Amino acid sequence: MSLEEVARRYAVAVSPHLLALVDPANPDDPIARQYLPSLAELTQLESERADPIGDQAHSPVPGIVHRHADRVLFKAVAACPVYCRFCFRREMIGPGKENALSPADFDRAIAYIAAHPEIWEVILTGGDPFILSPRRVAEVTDRLAAISHVKILRWHTRVPVTDPARVTDEMVASLQSAGVATWIAVHVNHPREFAPEARRAIARLVEGGLPLVSQSVLLKGVNDDVETLAALMRGFVENGIKPYYLHHPDLAPGTSHFRLSIDDGMALVASLRAQLSGLAMPTYMLDIPGGFGKVPLTADHVEKVDTGWRIRDMRGAWHAYSG
Repeated sequence: MSLEEVARRYAVAVSPHLLALVDPANPDDPIARQYLPSLAELTQLESERADPIGDQAHSPVPGIVHRHADRVLFKAVAACPVYCRFCFRREMIGPGKENALSPADFDRAIAYIAAHPEIWEVILTGGDPFILSPRRVAEVTDRLAAISHVKILRWHTRVPVTDPARVTDEMVASLQSAGVATWIAVHVNHPREFAPEARRAIARLVEGGLPLVSQSVLLKGVNDDVETLAALMRGFVENGIKPYYLHHPDLAPGTSHFRLSIDDGMALVASLRAQLSGLAMPTYMLDIPGGFGKVPLTADHVEKVDTGWRIRDMRGAWHAYSG
């Protein structure tokens, strides 16, 4: 086994900005663990899935995932400036993958949204849509804003902390258009990612009038202790970002070394709640494998059984889960 084998299977890219944050003297550096490939990625468990959250089952046209009536995911790109080692779409994105949208596919995706008046919110994802040029971002924003029933655009990105120079004043302006409210979900997993350059990039978004929410993944060896999580959530608030979701890791191939048990995660979040103000507290979430949607990992949605756990979805159905 070799790192070349990892790179043949999964995309690898790390920005110079992130490499500068890695502490070479620390073999357990939490920045390196998130972004640098590891031989552990070649271990795959039976429970892991190429499409762990069931995107494909809810994809009526290329680029669109319509799991919930009033909102869709629009996977506008299939690339990122960096590739997280725990990515739940790691089988679908990166060089050599066949998920990049052609111009015709892009038009079909827009047409699908326009043809479904129940769609109130469009969530731009990928890949990382902030890899697009400001000109292209403005085009996407304006075409979606022209659809009368679309009221909310939500862009999901890691770029402010992974490649902050991309967040220019031109990019901030391109995210806004009359008739829609634009929100940005910023994905950060460790407080050290709030480097000075990242703080300045986030400040440009805030000063541009864009409301920000957070996304984080609970990762073994990165942020699976109360002190780190508390510093991370306070870091969000200090930078004008409302803590939103803390995700339990998905069952993506080759990511078992990042996963802790649901029991451990729930205990950790309970300890976090005792330390943080409500303003800084995220919701601990699990995306149920198979496309059944996200649920909060609270007592009314989780039941421990001999084989692992049962998870109750938002429709009341129970699903077996073993991580």
